Amino acid sequence: MDFRTELSAFLRSRRARLRPDDLGVRPFGGRRRVPGLRREELADLAGVSVDYYVRLEQGRTHNVSDAVLDAVARALRLDEAERAHLGHLTRALRHPASTPPDPQPVRTGVQVLLTALGEVPAYVLGRRLDILASNRSARALFTDFDALPPGQRNAAWLIFLDPAVRGLYPDRKAWEETARGTVAALRMDLGRHSCDDRLCDLLGELSVRSEDFRALWAEHHVGEHAHGIERLRHPAAGELTLRRETLRLPDEGDQCLVTYAAEQDTPSHAALAALVAPQRCGAGNATGLRRPERPTARTPKKTLSLDRSTV
Repeated sequence: MDFRTELSAFLRSRRARLRPDDLGVRPFGGRRRVPGLRREELADLAGVSVDYYVRLEQGRTHNVSDAVLDAVARALRLDEAERAHLGHLTRALRHPASTPPDPQPVRTGVQVLLTALGEVPAYVLGRRLDILASNRSARALFTDFDALPPGQRNAAWLIFLDPAVRGLYPDRKAWEETARGTVAALRMDLGRHSCDDRLCDLLGELSVRSEDFRALWAEHHVGEHAHGIERLRHPAAGELTLRRETLRLPDEGDQCLVTYAAEQDTPSHAALAALVAPQRCGAGNATGLRRPERPTARTPKKTLSLDRSTV
């Protein structure tokens, strides 16, 4: 992954969403060729020289200070996740990682908790959104994760490349809400783990095989996997409205517990309870669709380019 290109594209995308009139800055003269703030206007707003900001946006400033990053982040109106991502990208340029991330074992206490959650579907996400462990209810709701090849036990792969999982969403809007959050979380991971070859392989495969992924990736959204409403249409349970919560696991910075619960005394609660009851929860894919084959060829990492934006 070329982190210089990633940093440049991210900063350009954040500039493009701002307007001089909205920020009360003095517009520079001349015909505007790009949407949003010009580099000169952003530099003025951040209190840095134009040359310095241009070098930062081009990834040519490896010793940028935290004070300058804070000033640029304020000028760009970055939220907490975007600010963290900016820091991750600049650190990746200053200190390229030389060792791959450690393995991701799920500790016994978390495995016990998954089982104890009973009728509440839950799984553990790790780096690159790998699904590291799940309970029986989650497998009944989505798919039998344990039966999948290891490379497909990944939330992003399933959302974009598995027709059975994608078919659980009742309409384009419901699917896109989940897909956009998934892409934002992947981009956050990319900044955190710049040497993760498996993450680069995953991004390469998704970019080659999914037009939807390419379009969402080009938006440069970044964020943590968070809470929200999940609307599903399950082939056995019917329409479900579930509350998704994501809980970061203590002492496991790269792992989080994701749960899906229905509100009490609702049709979704009754339908979910019936779906995950032992007598109705067999192994395997609940939708019965044949899963797509995953190519065995690895995506070349050195030539990977996911950004199509222009300066």
